[in-house]
Amino acid sequence: MKIKLANVRLAFPELFEAKQFDGEGDFKFSATFLIPKNHPANKEIEAAILSVAKAKWGAKAESILASIRGNNQKFGYRDGAEKPEYDGYEGCMYIRASNKARPLVIDRDRSPLTAADGRPYSGCYVNATITIFAYENKGKGISASLGGVQFFKDGDAFAGGGIASVDEFDEVSDGADAELI
Repeated sequence: MKIKLANVRLAFPELFEAKQFDGEGDFKFSATFLIPKNHPANKEIEAAILSVAKAKWGAKAESILASIRGNNQKFGYRDGAEKPEYDGYEGCMYIRASNKARPLVIDRDRSPLTAADGRPYSGCYVNATITIFAYENKGKGISASLGGVQFFKDGDAFAGGGIASVDEFDEVSDGADAELI
């Protein structure tokens, strides 16, 4: 079931180059979306999870969901309180989505973005489309497929410290200054 996430924070984006998770499995594009607990998308996500679970598992859906909820290998929609070591997760729910196919990545004006554009980046705000689905492959679970990401607005970048500013450097001239280095 397709869900549009509006104005959510982006974490761990792998939008331009597919990567393996922990060096194992298929190469995939992926992202994690941080959703404030009072955001209306949370109700949509919960409703979608229940809907796809009922479609896949019928009358057993609620008991299966109860058994997998909280298992990060089988249930990709979680409480940010479980990740106190990460900036931005407090007070949020989060959902990780991935896809073997490269997702659409666009700017506010819907023009395509590339890695060289420097956005979207971890910590910015985005709109995204994900598709929530139930699976039964090496166990039962709920996951999300990544469809597209639209840069929405800047935010404080997570980790890495961001890009240096020209003001962080002194001018270096030929001669004595150059010899000191």
